[in-house]
Amino acid sequence: MRKLKKAAVILLSVYILLAILLYGMQEKLIFLPTTLPQDYSYSFSRPHEEIFLKSADGAVLNGLHFKQHHPAGAIVYFHGNAGDLSRWGAIVTLLVDKGFDVIVMDYRTYGKSTGKLSETALFEDGQLFYDYAKNRYSEKDILLYGRSLGTAIATKLASQNKPKQLILESPFYSLEDIARKRFPFLPVKWLLRYKLKSNEYIRQAHCPVAIFHGTDDSVVPYDSGKRLFHSITAKQRVLITVNGAGHNNLAGFEKYLRGLDRVLGLDQSNSGDDK
Repeated sequence: MRKLKKAAVILLSVYILLAILLYGMQEKLIFLPTTLPQDYSYSFSRPHEEIFLKSADGAVLNGLHFKQHHPAGAIVYFHGNAGDLSRWGAIVTLLVDKGFDVIVMDYRTYGKSTGKLSETALFEDGQLFYDYAKNRYSEKDILLYGRSLGTAIATKLASQNKPKQLILESPFYSLEDIARKRFPFLPVKWLLRYKLKSNEYIRQAHCPVAIFHGTDDSVVPYDSGKRLFHSITAKQRVLITVNGAGHNNLAGFEKYLRGLDRVLGLDQSNSGDDK
C-alpha cells in the first residue's frame, strides 16, 4: 500500500509539473521567431517597400509592401509561426506573381518587430496592417490570406471588417483543438493563454471563404481544418483538399496552384465544395 501511495504521489507530481511547464512555456511552443538586425536590408526580385507601423502601446511592427503598376487587388498576408520576413517575403512572391499587391507583417519578437506578445496584441497589430491597406485600397479590393498560425489572425480580421475574400492555408479549428491532440492528458482548456478561436471568428465572417489543406499535414491535422470549414456561415465557401500534401509544401502541388488561381478569380472554372 505504501508503494502504491508513493507511485501515486510521483505520478501526480509529474502531472502537475507537466501542466506548469505547458502553462509557462506555451509561448515558446507556439511561437518560433527568428530575429533580424534593425539595419538588415531585404533583397527580393519583386518591387517592394519596407514599412514600419507603430502600435498604440509603442511596439514597432515591421512589414513589406510588394507593389504592382496595375494590381488585381491587395492581399494582406499573415504568415506562420516560424521565421521572419526574410523568408516569408520570398514565399509571398507566388501571390505577387499572380498580379496582386501583397502586404505582409512580422509579429512582435519576429524579425525587426518589437513589443510584447499577447493574443490581444496579435489581433490589434493585424488590424493596424489592415487599416494601412484600407488607407491605400478600396476595401472591396482587399483579400485576407492566413497561413497556419496566421489563419487565426486573418479570420479574426475577416469577422471585424469587410474584405473581399478570406483565404486560409492549413488552418486549425482552434488552438485548444490542436493542444488537446498534442496533450490529451492535460486540462489544456484551463492552461492556454492563447485561445485563437478561429471556429468562433469564422461564423462572423460574411465574405467568401476558401480553405486549402493537405491530407498528410502532421502539424495541423486535416480534420481540424475540415471542422473549421463546416463552421463557416458565409454562403460562398470552398474546401480544397490537397491529397498527399503536408503542412509546408502545398505550393508544390498542382491542385493547390490551380485552386489558388480559381479562388483569386484568375480561372473562371466552377469551384464548389471540394471535400
